[in-house]
Amino acid sequence: MGEVVYDERTVRRARYAVAAVFAVHGAVTGSFATRVPWIQDHTSVSAGQLGLALAFPAFGASVAMPLAGRISHRFGARNALRGLISLWTLALVLPSLAPNLWTLCLALFVYGATAGMADVAMNALGVDVENRLGRSIMSGLHGMWSVGALIGSAAGTLAAHLGSDARLHHALASATLTVVALAACQWVLDLRPTDDEEPPPHFALPPRSALLIGAVGFCAVFAEGASIDWSAVYLRDQLGTSAGLAAACTTAFMLTMALARIAGDAVVNRFGAVRTVRAGGVMAALGGLLVVVAAQTSVAAAAGPAVAMAGFALMGLGIAVVVPLCFAAAGRSGPNASLAIAGVATITYTSGLIAPSAIGTLAQATSLTVSFGLVTFLAGGLAVLAGVLRTGASDRPKATAQGTDPAAQRARS
Repeated sequence: MGEVVYDERTVRRARYAVAAVFAVHGAVTGSFATRVPWIQDHTSVSAGQLGLALAFPAFGASVAMPLAGRISHRFGARNALRGLISLWTLALVLPSLAPNLWTLCLALFVYGATAGMADVAMNALGVDVENRLGRSIMSGLHGMWSVGALIGSAAGTLAAHLGSDARLHHALASATLTVVALAACQWVLDLRPTDDEEPPPHFALPPRSALLIGAVGFCAVFAEGASIDWSAVYLRDQLGTSAGLAAACTTAFMLTMALARIAGDAVVNRFGAVRTVRAGGVMAALGGLLVVVAAQTSVAAAAGPAVAMAGFALMGLGIAVVVPLCFAAAGRSGPNASLAIAGVATITYTSGLIAPSAIGTLAQATSLTVSFGLVTFLAGGLAVLAGVLRTGASDRPKATAQGTDPAAQRARS
């Protein structure tokens, strides 16, 4: 993007604007997730058919994410984000309008494609703001995504409880979130390419650095997806808890991740990305070990549910900041931040897609306890692979020459 100088006030304002966009993105996800049962009934699809349809958002995102960089190059970062986040908020209405399986698959493909492109655009802007400020903010931005998802989920839960038609609910949510997103986009940085900057290709394989960083994100997202989708089942089936306590474990896991992400920037600024992820990997592996141990007969009979819930909480704390740090590292790993971020996002989306089915398949062949043994192994891999997040001389963001230092600004003026 172009060499533009912004004063500190403008950069700080841009940080809050990007945070609002992250929250809107999360709110769309939360709004959709709570109405999936209504959509299933409306389209009259079976559980297996619904599972097939729910794979299409990841397909759409994987195909479309590489386009985000070219769109930003063509229209500028602010206009690109304005258009892409609006497409994403408006796409919320499509799944509830689908009358059958095939139209639902198409709607979810478009839904995922717009989600992925907006994801890349907002993460790229977040990385740029982080570099200008010279300190970690990506964990907090992803924390705002989690907050938005919780708000969207709460509103969706209320709508479902009241028996609201999801078409009406999603139309109102879409309109509201579009207005909020467009208002926030007025304050993001208007980054534009230099005259001699070549446009990125429409489609290209991610750079090798993105593949290595993506491997770290893969481990974290696999553990996250497994915990969100299977923690309640684990407590109910392996430990014999009530449905209410099992559901509370999942909610607590998501809340733990949101709080850890919001607080994570302070840890990253103090210790750096590599040490933070290494410590998080150890913590997540310990949590996974507790989950596995909780199912042992002697433990389960006494304090199994408490041990398992503590294990899931530790996993949430350990993996919470990993994906934000992967996006930040990707954005600093080469000359084309959008392409690297798109590559990492594609890998993490793929991990989120395969994790629930992989856990279920392994559980069918062995047991759910063995499945979480695999999760524990991958969580431990974070500690081993953390070094790839060290970009350049340091794994901490540094203020750029076009950042907020007044002397540097005067020298460039």
